[in-house]
Amino acid sequence: MAEPRPRVWLSRPLFEDVTDRLDEHFDVLRTAVPEAGVYAPGQVASNLRDVDGALVTLVERIGATEIAGAARLRAVANVGVGYDNLDVPVLGSAGVLVTNTPDVLTETTADFGFALLMAAARRVTEAERWLREGQWQRWSFDTLLGADLHGSTLGILGMGRIGQGIARRALGFGMRVLYHNRSRLPEATERECRAEHVDFDALLANSDHLVLVLPYSPVTHHIIDAAALAKMKPTATLVNVARGGVVDELALADALANGRLAAAGLDVYEGEPRVRPELLALRNVVLAPHIASASRATRRAMVALAVDNLIAALGYGPRAGDPPTPVNADAVAGKITVKR
Repeated sequence: MAEPRPRVWLSRPLFEDVTDRLDEHFDVLRTAVPEAGVYAPGQVASNLRDVDGALVTLVERIGATEIAGAARLRAVANVGVGYDNLDVPVLGSAGVLVTNTPDVLTETTADFGFALLMAAARRVTEAERWLREGQWQRWSFDTLLGADLHGSTLGILGMGRIGQGIARRALGFGMRVLYHNRSRLPEATERECRAEHVDFDALLANSDHLVLVLPYSPVTHHIIDAAALAKMKPTATLVNVARGGVVDELALADALANGRLAAAGLDVYEGEPRVRPELLALRNVVLAPHIASASRATRRAMVALAVDNLIAALGYGPRAGDPPTPVNADAVAGKITVKR
């Protein structure tokens, strides 16, 4: 008798012509997404119980509780470069390979980070609201004055691929680029980006505009807190396209409300999809619903990479046993059975 096909869970519809490739190798469990768009923890656990693999998005949280009854689970392919929705140490200890989708969203995210920076600095959404409310009748010469980008100093916290993409875009605006990173970039990369490495305090103090593009971890949790904000210029703009948890949102809201920071642009939030009411009440913050990678071409590429990862992680396809972008390969080394 033929060996039964592995079973995988596809957490939500994602470009069916791309995810249909899973059917070549697996029996695919396609579940109805809850009306709110988010599964309860018990629903995630139920869907993982009898599958060998899963392809999930950033809103599916998977940890010890969700995999407690998932004896067959061997791989989780995350659609996203970040994976703080997954308890990677717990999954690794259980022999579950985790993969993500880096690189394919670099340029699109850099585009959006710069768009958010421009919108916040030039008060675009505030101006649109003001116009829609019929307030243009009260125009004066100093109405809605914002901050220039050209000739200003851009600070980048986290100088990976996306940070470098933002730095390259800044060159066209004649901006001076400062950056701080866990490790300094090679000289050739610094020259390409025309970026100067500085320490954290110097980055805060000298940036007219600060963009956050660093990974989230316990070390970077609330790295932008009240003390950090106090070191920034009161005329500065802060943009976060990293993860919500790198910013103390209450401290940020307080700084924005009390004139200690001019503006902010946020695409990510600590409790998303919930956004703090203190931020919602402010006009000098541009709020976007985590859409930095939301171009059709990029989202298709992310799903395609996640599909490739899952197929390979479960031992099938041209890269059987060698998924393109593993997160915890060392933790599960030697545990992938290749199906030739």
